[in-house]
Amino acid sequence: MPFVLTIDQKGSRRGPDRVPGALSALSGAPTVLRFERTAGDELQGVLDDPVAVVGVVLDLVRAGGWSIGVGAGPVQTPLPASTRAGAGAAFICARAAVEAAKRRPSRVAVRSPATTAAADAQAVLTALAVLVDRRSAQAWEAIVLVTAGRTQAEAAAELGVTRQAVGQRLAAGLWDVERDLRPTAVRLLALAGG
Repeated sequence: MPFVLTIDQKGSRRGPDRVPGALSALSGAPTVLRFERTAGDELQGVLDDPVAVVGVVLDLVRAGGWSIGVGAGPVQTPLPASTRAGAGAAFICARAAVEAAKRRPSRVAVRSPATTAAADAQAVLTALAVLVDRRSAQAWEAIVLVTAGRTQAEAAAELGVTRQAVGQRLAAGLWDVERDLRPTAVRLLALAGG
């Protein structure tokens, strides 16, 4: 089941256009229809893997400055060559989700014909978004290294700190909580997608 992400830049009238940078950052995401600018300061893409959806959402939250709407549900097939030409429930839900996200403190919303599953997925994605958004730069340094496969001792050597300091950064950044919540968010998105 496809997932449509509609992403809108916050405060675009007061700052520079960040869409080109976001499109570049998202170019490696495994999409069914690639991310592209749909209108003004908005971009949209279609994915079919809830793992990738969670990753994209959290990357955008970390980057900051975006309202992120996730729509789940059927789309009209065959899919067009351009995201802008897409139609179906997932696209409609993504539009409703991004509008809802603009009114939420976390700036993340999920909409689907499966409303209960969408609400559950939104709740977990919101918790993840808040967690990611509140991390310190030091916590991110440790998390990026350990997530890339380094041991805590190797990360400590690379950062020039003790192994215990790396452990403290991981704990302060709630890395273990994120690792526990990501699979839950994936399962709930899959349910919302039908």
